[in-house]
Amino acid sequence: MTQEPDAVAAAIAGELSLMDPAVRASRTETVRLLDPEFTEVGASGRRYTYAETLAELPDHPGSSPTGPRYEPSAIRGVLLAPGLVHLTYTTTFAGHRAHRTSLWRRQTPETAWRMYHHQATPLPPDTP
Repeated sequence: MTQEPDAVAAAIAGELSLMDPAVRASRTETVRLLDPEFTEVGASGRRYTYAETLAELPDHPGSSPTGPRYEPSAIRGVLLAPGLVHLTYTTTFAGHRAHRTSLWRRQTPETAWRMYHHQATPLPPDTP
């Protein structure tokens, strides 16, 4: 199995890829980066399944090459167990900030790291 720095770096690279409008608009790239058991609780509070995410992500904010982009900061990761990485960070998007957390999983040494779960919590405007 991958060593901790490699695992965390792979999860961070995947997370950053999923913020790229070209990746968000590509079903092929999204399938490559999301675990088939993926779930999300968005900043709106809505729960998304894998199938819903694949169907809707190309039309979500942040998926247009000419629109606003997610700006991540303070991204940190830790290997929780072999094959499981937890990331935390903050994003700014179109003037709105959110704390975010993701779980990335790698089921076997032969498989890629994929996002298993994601959650966003909006921050009030005056939060430092």
